[in-house]
Amino acid sequence: MDEVLAELLRRCDDGDAVALATVVETWRSAPHPAGAAMLVGPDGSVTGSVSGGCVEAALHESCQEALRTGRPALLRFGVTGRDAFAAGLTCGGTIDVYVERVTSAGFPELAVLAEAVRSGAAVAVLTCVRGPAGRLGRRIVAGPDDHHGTLGDTRLDEAAVTAGRRLLAEGRSGPLRLPPDDCGAADQVTVLVRSYAPPPRLIVFGAIDVAAELARIGVVLGYRVTVCDARPVFATARRFPQAQEVVVDWPHRYLAAEVAAGRLNERTAVCVLTHDAKFDVPALRLALDLELGFVGAMGSRRTHHDRLGRLREAGVTEAALARLSSPVGLDLGGRSAAETAVSIAAELVAVRNGRRGGRLRDATGSIHG
Repeated sequence: MDEVLAELLRRCDDGDAVALATVVETWRSAPHPAGAAMLVGPDGSVTGSVSGGCVEAALHESCQEALRTGRPALLRFGVTGRDAFAAGLTCGGTIDVYVERVTSAGFPELAVLAEAVRSGAAVAVLTCVRGPAGRLGRRIVAGPDDHHGTLGDTRLDEAAVTAGRRLLAEGRSGPLRLPPDDCGAADQVTVLVRSYAPPPRLIVFGAIDVAAELARIGVVLGYRVTVCDARPVFATARRFPQAQEVVVDWPHRYLAAEVAAGRLNERTAVCVLTHDAKFDVPALRLALDLELGFVGAMGSRRTHHDRLGRLREAGVTEAALARLSSPVGLDLGGRSAAETAVSIAAELVAVRNGRRGGRLRDATGSIHG
């Protein structure tokens, strides 16, 4: 559970009213994505951030105004005009932020949201941030199979929930612009989808020193990390304290069990670090046959070419081999376990954001994905 939601639950349980500011949409080099949030308590305390410090001071005043009046507002911050350094994003981006007063009475679906997040279920909050006054600020809490609350119109509810579930399945937050035909209103309605998806998985095969460092970084990056190795003397919780799960099993057998249980998807990353053919080949053969977000394998150039030959002999197609990142990692030149883990983690971030890696000084275009 993120810190803003945790603080929101604590405050509402205490009967407090809070102000919640949530990023609806970003353009250019805005530092935080849609869904980033900042909460201001009745005592003026701040939890979270929407811009990394660029507009928080101005936004704090808007939050206190929302607390006093109860009136929501959709605000835009950017670098245009003379306000660039007063209350703007001097990094060159623009953000829309929705500011609202939240109480437990005004958010009766909050308990449903809390239970879903605590249980690890995927859930999204759909909030009307632009539209008729009677619908502004109304919410739906939607899971993959059910939803609670209403935006004030049956057609709007159906359209928003259907589109919102698509974002939830991808683990993304952002705005939905629903035309009048879909929402029973005279003008377009904008609904913010704030997704609370279970964390993506990082499965590391091979209980080696690099795996320990990669587990540490993976947790920081927001992954749920599993370390798996068939050798019980190496696969211990003591050696991998950062990993949420340490499993003693053959990699391909563990992977097959996770497939059967429906616990793998396109947000799952698999890193094979054993560079031992009897472990690598069966695990990679299965992993490359699945629709995963990332499959990588560690090893020297010689190990890589030998592995490709063995995988071909095992029946892996060229199309499947093209999805394999081997040798895994970006070209950072590191040698230590920690440096190697940084290299692998850097590639995970690059692939997740559709980037090739490399130095920003030598690139053009948007810095943020």
